[in-house]
Amino acid sequence: MEASGENRSALNPGVARREVFGWAMYDFANSGYTTVVLTAVFNAYFVSVVAQKAPWATFAWTAGLGISYALVMVLGPLVGAWADAHAAKKRALFVTTVVCVVGTAALARSGPGMVEWAIVFIIVSNVAYALGENLAAAFLPELARPESLGKVSGWGWSWGYIGGLIALALCLAWVMTAESRGSTTSLAVQGTMLITAVVFALASAPTFLLLKERAVPAPKATTAAQAWARLVRTAREAAGYRDLLMLFACGTCYQAGVATVITLAAIYAEQVMGFKTQDTIMLILVVNVTAALGAFGFGYAQDRIGKVMALRITIVGWVVMTAVAYASTTTALFWVAANLAGLCMGSSQSAGRALVAYFSPPDRSGEFFGLWGVATRLASILGPVTYGAVSWATDGNHRLAMLLTGVFFIAALGFLAFVNERRGRAQVEPVHA
Repeated sequence: MEASGENRSALNPGVARREVFGWAMYDFANSGYTTVVLTAVFNAYFVSVVAQKAPWATFAWTAGLGISYALVMVLGPLVGAWADAHAAKKRALFVTTVVCVVGTAALARSGPGMVEWAIVFIIVSNVAYALGENLAAAFLPELARPESLGKVSGWGWSWGYIGGLIALALCLAWVMTAESRGSTTSLAVQGTMLITAVVFALASAPTFLLLKERAVPAPKATTAAQAWARLVRTAREAAGYRDLLMLFACGTCYQAGVATVITLAAIYAEQVMGFKTQDTIMLILVVNVTAALGAFGFGYAQDRIGKVMALRITIVGWVVMTAVAYASTTTALFWVAANLAGLCMGSSQSAGRALVAYFSPPDRSGEFFGLWGVATRLASILGPVTYGAVSWATDGNHRLAMLLTGVFFIAALGFLAFVNERRGRAQVEPVHA
């Protein structure tokens, strides 16, 4: 069944709607991991139960994530280069998915005092998740026409938030029925890790059944040394893509702020606003709806008003969000900040991915998205670890840590001012031809 009508104009020749659905299902599948493990449930559980509210608990959480992202910075470009050379993005994606599912399930054994166990499997699962995210994104230029990258990227992100919503709803039901089963909230949180792992495994199946590998293998098999040499060449050449380089710098900054919100939202809600586990899950459920709307709506808007302009608008929204969150003294105002974050999150993530695809040669998208992965994972170290260090140094002043997060978004706006969308696309047009 081939794409037709408006969808036909958005997709490359030979790309069927079912294939785009299969690709978008990976966003649907892996969003449960970020929503439940990193954003809403396990992070707060780690601080309050596993680390037993120790003064260093938040910093330990962010440090564990920082280690995982440092590993991704090294492995991401290498895996991308290897996958491009072997036309094996789909094969590599399958391996990372299996590892993430198993690592997530292992988190179910994390109990009070089991800090080392929890951190080891957070590192394992998050490295696999991040590598898989890079590989899935690298399929985007193969599926969508250049002028429709924002729209198709938005389809994936919005569908992804729905996946996170469903996974979180299942976990909320499990937590809220804990007492009726003769269990406790803490034990129920452990069970949510198994729920998340199962949802990830089942929901990603359409990706591997429907998505095609269109790349052509390199004439000779690529060794690790050759993959590294290819990566170095790509990094050197990327420096010549002025607008792509500025986008990487911009992405490092705004993604640092986004990563902070994703990984510390539940901790902030519980430690500052006094939310209970059920309250936090309900908040994130609603935020996922606004995030889906933001990703879908801005996916269409960015192709009309320009991808750079769309990204600029969402980053300004992030600046406003951090100010509102800092000033929140009531539950109602914090809900406003959280939903503003949802709208900005979906749209900014979608716009960034679309711009990288727009500025990248399609036959080397895995490598360029690997470099984008380096930028975003560096951000995922800088943002959360800065927040954790500030909260530790100030004896738990989460408000100040949140306010300082806004500095990352302001810096991102500065770098984005040097990105010219038309010029950036023109640099790769001869390669596309």
